[in-house]
Amino acid sequence: MNKTWWKESVIYQIYPRSFNDSNGDGIGDLKGITEKLDYLKELGIDVIWLSPVYQSPNDDNGYDISDYQNIMDEFGTMKDWEELLAEVHARGMKLIMDLVVNHSSDEHAWFAESRKSKDNPYRDYYVWRPGKDGVEPNNWESAFSGSVWEYDQATEEYFLHIFSKKQPDLNWESPELRNEVYKMMTWWLDKGIDGFRMDVINFISKVPGLPDAPNQEGKQYVSGGEYFMNGPRIHEFLYEMNQEVLSKYDIITVGEMPGATVDDAKLYTGDDREELNMVFTFEHMDLDSGLNGKWDLKPLDLLDLKENITKWQVGLNGVGWNSLYLNNHDQPRMVSRFGNDKEYRVESAKMLATFLHMLQGTPYVYQGEEIGMTNVKFDSIDDYQDIEIRNMYRDKVIQGNEDHDKVMESIYVKGRDNARTPFQWDESENAGFTSGKPWLKINHNYKDINAKLAVADSDSIYHYYRRLIELRKKNSIIVYGEYELIMAEHQQIFAFTRTYENEKLLVITNFSGEEVMCDLPNDIVVSEDKLMISNYKEATNSTGASFTLRPYEARVYKFNSL
Repeated sequence: MNKTWWKESVIYQIYPRSFNDSNGDGIGDLKGITEKLDYLKELGIDVIWLSPVYQSPNDDNGYDISDYQNIMDEFGTMKDWEELLAEVHARGMKLIMDLVVNHSSDEHAWFAESRKSKDNPYRDYYVWRPGKDGVEPNNWESAFSGSVWEYDQATEEYFLHIFSKKQPDLNWESPELRNEVYKMMTWWLDKGIDGFRMDVINFISKVPGLPDAPNQEGKQYVSGGEYFMNGPRIHEFLYEMNQEVLSKYDIITVGEMPGATVDDAKLYTGDDREELNMVFTFEHMDLDSGLNGKWDLKPLDLLDLKENITKWQVGLNGVGWNSLYLNNHDQPRMVSRFGNDKEYRVESAKMLATFLHMLQGTPYVYQGEEIGMTNVKFDSIDDYQDIEIRNMYRDKVIQGNEDHDKVMESIYVKGRDNARTPFQWDESENAGFTSGKPWLKINHNYKDINAKLAVADSDSIYHYYRRLIELRKKNSIIVYGEYELIMAEHQQIFAFTRTYENEKLLVITNFSGEEVMCDLPNDIVVSEDKLMISNYKEATNSTGASFTLRPYEARVYKFNSL
């Protein structure tokens, strides 16, 4: 297996709007991030991933970009960004940027030209179609509800937008468009960035003809994912991007890829493929969703999680590479979702971190995860800012007459604003995030959960993360070891081994709030002197082949190979 710096790194995702506000306007900014770099260095972070900071009208919190080579006014200036990059590098860390090139903003200069006339040179930069039988060109549904098509009066045609109507899809069939994207990527890399996280990058190739999606239930609009996820030219486009841009730099690339399977990921990340380093899979993020999608709540079955994680760990071993995450800016807080954010918040946050950091792959820490930040319950729908939440509430409650309380419960559990509440720095007003009025309300629990308290407490979640990251740097087995699931049928314990050269790790995690008996396979006997890390201060019954695990307990043992 090839050894590389990006396999050995730990990446920290910053959602700039919610991280730290330096000027009191209630919105996090670049100078605010620079102020907190020492906090991240102390944590042990190698790479910072910055969610979009480009010029944007902010219809979808910066994922609608109007100028790829400028900084959003609310976040600061290009000079502020350059200072941030220099300070990141001065601390021996790296910076990767978000690349959003499936779509732009409708306020981008390219789109302003594209919509002027059918023969405009920029027309082909976007996906335009005439209507069909007096309605939209096809029946696909937007990710944010409604049709993926928006009628434009000027040329009497429709443009495609998989997301908001303010986010028209770029047409990757156009060689001119692709060259413009590659030039822009090169410009950022020449400024010194260390790579890209690529937003829904496996959507850039659409099936020719853009056919209607199957619609057995006769709905007005249905998901057309099979026609734009992992499309027919996707590997051709990514290989071309690699040859034209990526291969010329020593960087890290990760593609966000909804709908990508293990077999897809082998092609996207294979060492010999010359496309990307790793992908974000979504499969494990959908395990607690019912048949009707993310808002249809169902409890997580641990056996489903084991099956899914094992499939990816085994499938990519020695072929490609996994990215490891349990939450991000689009997902609820992991301790609320997969742990217990009340009486066992600290224990379950540490357990989940142990589980994640002991898998094979590159771990991603989402801001606030390292102090155990939780989901939020706002009193009113008006307190939520996320376009996805607002559109869903409108469709289901205002227009669909569904029960308000039931819909709000789904938002409390799965809404994206759970991850976007401002970072809780200390117990002062607005959690030390801003001296002004925060753009999104602060979680009410900030006086008990904040970075100041966490850093001061040697037994905190924060310091546990530091230990995990340090162990990873000192033990190649944590990075490169081969994964094998054990105790596959246990309903509450997720246990696995990692094997590398002459060493073996045993990772045992209790995903339940109950005491559970752990009976190890006959060939594994543990002893206290082999205990590498545990999320409870005092180890109990940690010797032998059978012992009790406390609620959300995690243990990692290290042996010379058995």
